Amino acid sequence: MNVEQHMQDRMVSLHDVSFSYDRGSSWALEGIDLNIHQGERICVIGSNGSGKSTLARIIAGFVSPDEGHVVLLGSTVFDNGTVHAEAYRHARHHIGMVFQNPDDQIVTTVTQDDVAFGPENLAVPRQEIITRVTESLEHVSMQSSAKRDPTRMSGGQQQRVAIAGALAMHPSMLVLDEPEAMLDSEGRRDVLETLDALSARGTTIVHITHSTSDLSKATRVIMLEHGRIVADGSPEELSTRQPTAAGAHDPESEQTGPASMSWTAGVTEEPVISVRDVSYRFADGDHDALHQVSFDAHRGEVIAIVGHNGSGKSTLSRMLCALAGTSQGYIDICGIRVADDGRMAKRKTLSSLRRRVGYVMQHPERQLFAETVREDVSYGPKNLGYSPADVRRRVDQALHVLGIEALAERSPFDLSGGQQRLAAIAGVIACTPDVLVMDEPTASLDSGARSRMTTLISTLSRQGVTVIMTTHSMQDARSLAKRTLMLEEGRVIAFGESASVLRQYQDRMEVRQGSAPGDQTPKEPEGQAPVLAEARPEQQRNVIRQSLMTRLDPRAKMLGTLAMMLTAFFITSPAQLALGAVMTLAVTLASRIPPLRILRSVRVFLMMFVIMGILNLFVVHSGTVLFSWGPFTLSSGGLWSAVLYSCRFAFVIILGAVVLQTTTPTQMTDAFESLLRPLRSLGMHTHEISLVMSLALRFIPILTKEASSVMDAQAARGGSIESGSPMQRMRAATAIIVPVFAGTLRHADNLGLALDARCYEGGAHRTHFRLLRMSRWDAYFAIPVLCYLFALLLI
Repeated sequence: MNVEQHMQDRMVSLHDVSFSYDRGSSWALEGIDLNIHQGERICVIGSNGSGKSTLARIIAGFVSPDEGHVVLLGSTVFDNGTVHAEAYRHARHHIGMVFQNPDDQIVTTVTQDDVAFGPENLAVPRQEIITRVTESLEHVSMQSSAKRDPTRMSGGQQQRVAIAGALAMHPSMLVLDEPEAMLDSEGRRDVLETLDALSARGTTIVHITHSTSDLSKATRVIMLEHGRIVADGSPEELSTRQPTAAGAHDPESEQTGPASMSWTAGVTEEPVISVRDVSYRFADGDHDALHQVSFDAHRGEVIAIVGHNGSGKSTLSRMLCALAGTSQGYIDICGIRVADDGRMAKRKTLSSLRRRVGYVMQHPERQLFAETVREDVSYGPKNLGYSPADVRRRVDQALHVLGIEALAERSPFDLSGGQQRLAAIAGVIACTPDVLVMDEPTASLDSGARSRMTTLISTLSRQGVTVIMTTHSMQDARSLAKRTLMLEEGRVIAFGESASVLRQYQDRMEVRQGSAPGDQTPKEPEGQAPVLAEARPEQQRNVIRQSLMTRLDPRAKMLGTLAMMLTAFFITSPAQLALGAVMTLAVTLASRIPPLRILRSVRVFLMMFVIMGILNLFVVHSGTVLFSWGPFTLSSGGLWSAVLYSCRFAFVIILGAVVLQTTTPTQMTDAFESLLRPLRSLGMHTHEISLVMSLALRFIPILTKEASSVMDAQAARGGSIESGSPMQRMRAATAIIVPVFAGTLRHADNLGLALDARCYEGGAHRTHFRLLRMSRWDAYFAIPVLCYLFALLLI
């Protein structure tokens, strides 16, 4: 190849590129010179915080540097401070990106709709979108979950959906930021096989990884340290370097030292944890997420919990920490009854439990809430009542053990994913718990941090701490755990000596990998998105139910319910009120959503309106006086006003909840855009308005999840939000407002990047995967709604 051709096949060219998150006080990347050519398969390795994710985002065109020169796909996009927006836009059309945190990449609440979002923005013909969605979901073994809600999946399942969304865009270059961190062995195999196929087709791949097993397929390996490229060559050329220098490890073949083989020390016969016949079902689930789970754990024992993504590992972890109750069965920890047949422990009991049990969440960024790492780590010891000097000692010791002393004064939200995990773990071990529950403790960690983690677990075991860890690493389970519990579809398949259970687990994986799904060519039902595959019974949780309200065209549904919501404020008589109640109940039943589930979702609003309605009892004095006591007078008019006021708003809130729970954000966007289309002639950007409205609705559950995560994190470290006095709980609830909104803003930031990654551009032409099409079901809905509106006028 001559020099000119070599220049033309460059996908990426970076020259003297530097990037800072704090306006030059420190540099995440500094003086980067890098060329990436068409068809190359590159692995980027380095320790946590070395700048890998930042480099990935610059290569993918989602952030511009502070200094240097950037060429993407032959076009200069950044030149010494000048950003060429149109060139960036064009480049992103041909670059796919999979981020480190899959939860931030989900833009809608149906898997197939989410995968289709990128091709829609690229204006791919609809039939081609259907083909791409099917193929992409098959590549990641998620075709049977096409209709499930990805926002309610496990982290590993979400990552598969995110990868499928990138694949569906058929990018010329694919950038992946640790896509395997939360995946089980089967998921890793699927991802690597997909990358093999893409590489064979000539797709350029940039793969950020900590796994040395990924390097064998790479044509080049780039090593970063402290924001600089310190090595760039073939895997063979870098093989002479120590894995710790590369910040890489092999989750399957890594050998650990003798210190990690210490699980027998400190083990006693008396169970510290007893789990008996525990089952758990989510409030909106139609089957048990956990079913009849039983096991014991002793003092100083390390137990691994393994299973495929979605098997119930994280749910069981939360239950052991009393962050979720049982549906049946009981859990005893350190002699404390945590839960018993659906009854949670009382507040005083929970306060005692928090001193004994520590919890490291699967997503560490949800466990961090203070302004600095030091403040976050000190939160638990302060709540446990230690003196300021003892708190400082514990914090310093925890930071030292995990090797993150240099991060003490930094914001936890400015750290890499691996650094956040270490900070979260430091905050837990500073409380010196008797039981430590760790959900994927070594995920996203480099080799050095991973070695410190395994040594820490071994040391804690020798000191008598019982450790329960969920893991996808067979090597971690083999080397650290005396016994292993295997879950599948929420059931215990095996529990016993680790080597034996892991052999069974490996055998079951090989059977799963050898079975191929049967060919299915289902017909597309009228007015619905294409059916890609039927979910097996055990995979049907969170699948959208085909109720009447679900089948409706979203335009008909939204117009009909909006009419009912508006006319609720014109109800003035008991007959109209009764008619409104009957119609609201009919719509609720037509949605096939359990009424209690709807009431739970809006209970805060209902309570607020009831309280405001009650105030009318003492403000309105018309009609007959029913009761009088000093300055307070209760009249028939005040009583009717309270009932009328409360019921009106209840109708509105319940109808709105039904619409939100039976309509996806994509459907809302399309419906809003269609209904607002006449306003285009006035110069309004109807699609942008529609997307903003639907994303705003998407953020309601995100805000709820963020608040729940912060409260769980504080409760797990003895915070008073759960077990304090009413005044303490109120102050604690007020204190979470700032971290919750800060977390929500981070989600908004990341969602903006996700829209960029899927090539969404305001005002650009899009095709539609899900067609808007009126059917007989809309007539079945419209006729009673019109009759109801007409009846309100006559009564």
